[in-house]
Amino acid sequence: MGGHHLKDVTPQSVVMDRQPPVIRLHHSRILAFFRAFDCFLVLFMLWGVLNLTGAAWGNTYTFLGMLAVLAFGFFAESNEVYYMWRGLSTPKLAYRLLGAWAATAMVTFTVALLLGLVQVVDQSAVLTWIALTPLVMVFLHWARREFLSLYRAQRTQPRRVAVVGANRLGSRLVQSMQGVPWMGYRVVGYYDDREPAGDPARRLEGDDVHVRGGLEQLYRDARDGKIDIVYVTLPMRAEERIHALIDRLADTTVSVYLIPDVFSFNLLHSRMTGIQGIPALSIYDTPLVDHGWSKRLEDVVLSLGILTLIAIPMLIIAIGVKLSSPGPVFFKQTRYGMRGEKIKVWKFRSMSVCEDGPDVPQARKSDPRITPFGAFLRRTSLDELPQFFNVLAGTMSIVGPRPHAVAHNEYYRGQIQGYMLRHKVKPGITGLAQINGFRGETDTMDLMSGRIDYDLEYIRAWSLWLDLKIIWWTIFRGFTGQQAY
Repeated sequence: MGGHHLKDVTPQSVVMDRQPPVIRLHHSRILAFFRAFDCFLVLFMLWGVLNLTGAAWGNTYTFLGMLAVLAFGFFAESNEVYYMWRGLSTPKLAYRLLGAWAATAMVTFTVALLLGLVQVVDQSAVLTWIALTPLVMVFLHWARREFLSLYRAQRTQPRRVAVVGANRLGSRLVQSMQGVPWMGYRVVGYYDDREPAGDPARRLEGDDVHVRGGLEQLYRDARDGKIDIVYVTLPMRAEERIHALIDRLADTTVSVYLIPDVFSFNLLHSRMTGIQGIPALSIYDTPLVDHGWSKRLEDVVLSLGILTLIAIPMLIIAIGVKLSSPGPVFFKQTRYGMRGEKIKVWKFRSMSVCEDGPDVPQARKSDPRITPFGAFLRRTSLDELPQFFNVLAGTMSIVGPRPHAVAHNEYYRGQIQGYMLRHKVKPGITGLAQINGFRGETDTMDLMSGRIDYDLEYIRAWSLWLDLKIIWWTIFRGFTGQQAY
């Protein structure tokens, strides 16, 4: 009898190619719940207000409620209400919630006005709904945080945190944790082998810097179960030490988080992203990567409205320019636009010459090139009104860094660090620098550096709300100034 020969068979399900490691974005079911809860709250508040006022629910209110839910979901995401909700202080979270609801109310009211729904609804009930909803929403978020803070304070075993690296980044991390007690963290102290050397970027010193020991003490505390979470804030140049640290902590049960010291760079609208699970952090990015369409919509709508209002004044100014001195009404000068591309910027002619060469001196006080009527236009910024045509054409924005002549750009880009970063967005008719006094001649390096600082701060902090505030303050601060001539 022949024996049975067993064949080595490897199940197909066992044979797998090893996948490269990826880093997944953190998703929270609680976060999804509060997204849904806030949207439900919008509808619930409308229903509650209508019941209290005795108004009957109908299709019109259903439409307004659903419109508000969709608009609030959009503006809350745009305002990063939920993306950063765990680490935001309560006042900052309230500010973002109120901003999202204000935009929601504006959109809902505009649509209702255009569709003629204002006349068929109970206006007092709708206004009460608009006023009460954000207050209740902020209160519930505050109550949630207070409950979590009290609950986690009562737990017998809070999450004990160790910070590796007694430096500025570690100190910033500790302060952030102390500002969010609802997260249930208790910092047990710093761990650092380095001796204080008078450099806060390397090692802090002082009575408030509680260093429990070096890395050997960290390993012992981790093995003994005295630590739950380890945050590593060592500088990026300590790569070998970080590798060795993480390898040794693999022999414990602690959770390890690596905090890269990206704040040593001059970040410009930085954001986290990823490509197929590979994390990436932008250093010099533009806010218009995700919001360019909303900025463009703002420019088109506002510039059309403004041009309608200033059409007759512009005609009068054009006649004044033509009668006051010989030459064309408009003057087009080459400037750098977005991405450093050359554009032609329109202005009312205010000088007796139309200079646009490689060496263009800035206008100075009592400049003989400026005509008497042109001096008035420059002092009041009326010479810049034709730039609204640039905005409609898409080469400029209403708000942004003021465009400089090409000759000035080529000089200052070699003198001021990060100067060309201002061209990550479109140049503007007005900007953050202008409402803070930096308009007109910048005849010293300090003045130009101050203007650039405000330009870069505008890019870092950009939002539609900031644009509207700058436009508002331009009316009071941006048209005239000591440097305007």
